[in-house]
Amino acid sequence: MGLRPNLLTRRAAGVATTTLALLLSTAAVGVVPAASAFSAAPGGSCAEPADVHSDARVAKGGSAKLDPNSLTAKQVAEREADLAAALRERAAFRGGAQATGPLATVTVPVVVHVIQRDSTRAGGNIPDSLITSQLTVLNQAYSGATGGVPTAFSFQLTKINRVTNPAWYPIVYGSSAERQMKTSLREGGKNTLNIYLGELSDNLLGWATFPKRKLDSMDGVVALNESLPGGTATNYNEGDTGTHEIGHWLNLYHTFQGGCSGSGDSVDDTPAEGSAAYQCPTGRDTCAAAGLDPIHNFMDYTYDSCMYEFTPGQASRMISAWNAYRAA
Repeated sequence: MGLRPNLLTRRAAGVATTTLALLLSTAAVGVVPAASAFSAAPGGSCAEPADVHSDARVAKGGSAKLDPNSLTAKQVAEREADLAAALRERAAFRGGAQATGPLATVTVPVVVHVIQRDSTRAGGNIPDSLITSQLTVLNQAYSGATGGVPTAFSFQLTKINRVTNPAWYPIVYGSSAERQMKTSLREGGKNTLNIYLGELSDNLLGWATFPKRKLDSMDGVVALNESLPGGTATNYNEGDTGTHEIGHWLNLYHTFQGGCSGSGDSVDDTPAEGSAAYQCPTGRDTCAAAGLDPIHNFMDYTYDSCMYEFTPGQASRMISAWNAYRAA
């Protein structure tokens, strides 16, 4: 298989990659860095509380069952009903004297919080160059420059905030420390993307909150620091964990949401997919419905080198959700 379009673009842009293995952290017993345990067996599951709407990405060697935020059919139905209601409310608001019209293009302000155990690279102190490269990757992916359709979104870095706090490192999904971290650090309104970078728990590459009508302090994206372009997370170090998680922040589900039945990911032009795809399989087709599995979609679990596209339906869903939930 030849190089996918976005990998060519990134190499042309001088975004370096590396094949260094991600070392096991000794900071916390039982926490496995995302790209270091490709042979690890699934070790149970962590179900999502009904009132927490977020989603994650799991590395090869992990399991979708370890995704702490996999949505149930009921949760998807609740979210879809809420989206429809929010769109109706926004339409009614725009129809009044304060009407501004729905946004068609959006520049998202981005605040990046680098969570560190100490001042060393092993302790989370990644260089600014990885962060600026991550913003380049996001803008390429969401503009369609990598081979997919252009979306309405671009991203502008407004601040890098470095915080040394061993109590928050690694970042543990669902912990009181995670809540304390976000409550203390989050900046901006619903339109501001807060990204938290650090070592993560439970073989996760990242997780994100879905948009809601009322902003809370947990809103944002968490990503493995070494998943940024040029990081050490082998096969996951081209920045597409960020692309994937921001897709969730903009209201996209996994392409394999719901498997082969029901409404799937609630997007008509992503073929049904029975389960998450890993690595970069050829000709994978897990459902009887038309179309091969969307392994090149940013919302699957494949290697970064395999991902390069959003679909028109996903682009439409993201801007609709923005206008419903995040637009001023």
